[in-house]
Amino acid sequence: MTSTTPVASSTSAASGPSVASSTSAASGASAASSTPTASWDDLVAAALLGTERRTPPVAPRPGQDAPSALLDAAALSTVRRRAGLRPAPARPGPGRAPEDPRPALPTAARSRLALLLADRSAPGRGGSRSAPDLAELLPQWLALANHHSYRVPDALLPALLDAARARTDLRAEALTLGGPRALWLARLNPDWKFALRGATGRASAAHPEPSSEAAAAPDEEQRLWEEGLFAERVSLLAAARHRDPAAGLALLSGTWSTERAEDRLMFLDSLRDDLSPSDEPFLEQALSDRSRNVRATAAELLSALPGSALAARMAERSRHCVSLTGDEPTAEAPTAEGSTHDGSTHDGLTHDGSTHDGLTHDGPTADGLTHDGPTAAERTPRITVRPPDECDSGMQRDGIVPKPPSGRGERSWWLGQLVEATPLDRWTEWFGGRGPAEIVAVPVADGWQADLHAAWCRAAVRQRSAEWCRALLGTPAVAPVTAGEAAPAAWRDPAKLLSALPSRERAEWVAEFIASHGLSDAFRLLGVCAVPWAEPLGRAVVDALDIARDAGSYPWSFSGVMGLAERCLDPTQADRLEVLTAIPDEREGAAPGAGGYWAEAFQRLVGTLRLREVMRTELDPT
Repeated sequence: MTSTTPVASSTSAASGPSVASSTSAASGASAASSTPTASWDDLVAAALLGTERRTPPVAPRPGQDAPSALLDAAALSTVRRRAGLRPAPARPGPGRAPEDPRPALPTAARSRLALLLADRSAPGRGGSRSAPDLAELLPQWLALANHHSYRVPDALLPALLDAARARTDLRAEALTLGGPRALWLARLNPDWKFALRGATGRASAAHPEPSSEAAAAPDEEQRLWEEGLFAERVSLLAAARHRDPAAGLALLSGTWSTERAEDRLMFLDSLRDDLSPSDEPFLEQALSDRSRNVRATAAELLSALPGSALAARMAERSRHCVSLTGDEPTAEAPTAEGSTHDGSTHDGLTHDGSTHDGLTHDGPTADGLTHDGPTAAERTPRITVRPPDECDSGMQRDGIVPKPPSGRGERSWWLGQLVEATPLDRWTEWFGGRGPAEIVAVPVADGWQADLHAAWCRAAVRQRSAEWCRALLGTPAVAPVTAGEAAPAAWRDPAKLLSALPSRERAEWVAEFIASHGLSDAFRLLGVCAVPWAEPLGRAVVDALDIARDAGSYPWSFSGVMGLAERCLDPTQADRLEVLTAIPDEREGAAPGAGGYWAEAFQRLVGTLRLREVMRTELDPT
């Protein structure tokens, strides 16, 4: 017993400090755990508002100020949050990026693209007002690069996708240049998901048409169609339709009933480029689709097929609504027996005593009788319109929208849709063989001319009829219609009508319009002209700008046209425009400082044209 006491006491003594210390630590930890911990959101709110406006949710230690206590609490909370995280299971890395066999950009062009993308990310930078706007040149650079079938350097793909994300007008060309690697990279970043669902337009060129080996593997094509991303499916459908329209349509038909409404709409819209009469049965079925937008698109596509059953139904309805009255048919050629093919004699009388125009001959004849036939004014041809009285279920199935927009009458709304979907060649057939220009010149009774001509304009654009577009456009020298006039401004849309004309004719028409009326009404017309502008159009624009400058006009009133000129004028015109960069003498009555602004604007124009020429040279593979 006596021998164990020292041992126990020594053990107790030895273990005392350790036990005390662990006990103290345990009690400290318990006390810490019992102290309420401020939430991360409360800490962030106090930091954002400032400790003077909001008391921090932590108590400072003795001698510590509130900001320091807040920062210490934030640091402690950060460590606590990180320590509590459990490692996530490792995910498999992304597959290997697909190969892109297209040639790489030349060195100078690669540097130019990097500069253009860097300039896009630094808007609002300081600089001379006469310096070219690089951001506005990026779309044109992308189009030129795609024209030469280059591929973007891998290192610039992220910046290119960021640019396309910020500007929808860049997406088609950017995805074309990015190629399959752009889609591969877009799968790894949710910020670029637009590339996976919005690959339309020229973006489909990023996916080359399948080779003969791929085309011979229908199982692989079917798998991609059923399992691929939306962009891949759109590209596959476009390639299949271009290669074999029937096979592409069969591909779409197989999954049509299971597609989402918005996808059905986009797939249906992709049929436009290779539309053919063989698509009619499928489109007729789409007229009964659950989605109103799909039904409307199907009806529009069917109306673009002049021989379709829908076009015939629309034509029959239009014929009952629009007719030519007061017209005299052309006389038939006389037969060898001395009478015309319709039984009339050479003296204009038919064998039953009626005149050749179908009217009974009561006028002064050889026997002295008179007639009371219609006057020449009454026989003047005119178009009579009787709009439909109702929009029945058959019309609605064929795409006629029953409810008009606000401020529009129902009957005129229905009439416009019927005429718009009627094949244009039927009007020549119904109106005695008259051509489009003659038909447009015929007066329309009872104030229906604006509605009828508006529908013809839409039909001409939809059916891409250059002859009808010319007739509806008229001559450029005619004074433009303004909103305050009673003239049919609502149905005159020259820009859309011009889009159906050949590019050279389009440029010449707009050039004559500008020469007659100046630039105030020409902005939208210039937007549909091919780039670079043809010589007559470019000369007309520059001459009009020079006239405006000499007249002392405000230069900023023409900033839109000047911006178009920077992007659309032929770059070879830069030297000819150099003379306009000088500051002109201030004229009496001119806007103060206008001369200097005009000089800067022309300097920027010339500088941009020269830069575009350099860009074109850098991309030239030769």
